[in-house]
Amino acid sequence: MAKKTSRDDALEALDFIINVLREHEKDLDRLIKELGGITERLGNSKELSEKIEKVEERLSVIQNEISNVINYLSTPKTEAEMKHAFVRGPPVIVRCRKWEDFKVLALGAETVSFLYRETDKSFQADALKNGRVITYSGELPKDTELLRIWLSRELNVDVSKIFEGVLAIG
Repeated sequence: MAKKTSRDDALEALDFIINVLREHEKDLDRLIKELGGITERLGNSKELSEKIEKVEERLSVIQNEISNVINYLSTPKTEAEMKHAFVRGPPVIVRCRKWEDFKVLALGAETVSFLYRETDKSFQADALKNGRVITYSGELPKDTELLRIWLSRELNVDVSKIFEGVLAIG
């Protein structure tokens, strides 16, 4: 039990760090834009423009490094870590081209949505599982109630957890 608590504490600390880094990234982006505006207003003062450009370049490098750290820290390293991690922010989207791939990845999903478009006879299914949205687009029959039942059986998900629509970020 103690290991689980320390792991949860570590994950919360990691999540806090990620959120702080994201805020810093937003602040850096705002500062870069402000510096650009100041540079334009000051005109062609060569020495001042060069200094401001150097500061802008350094801020851009720092912003890229923060983005890389956020991406690294946000990526679960193992399946076990992913099961214990409480994911905040937008989920990872996994786009499957083949139904069989979608079926394997979405098996036992928390929630499944589907959308059938009569106009182009297209079918889309999205599944939320372990903080990831797994999605598939292709062709299937048009009876949506049959699709719900079929998806339920194919993915081993209760029919009440399947709805017609789209899972989306934000």
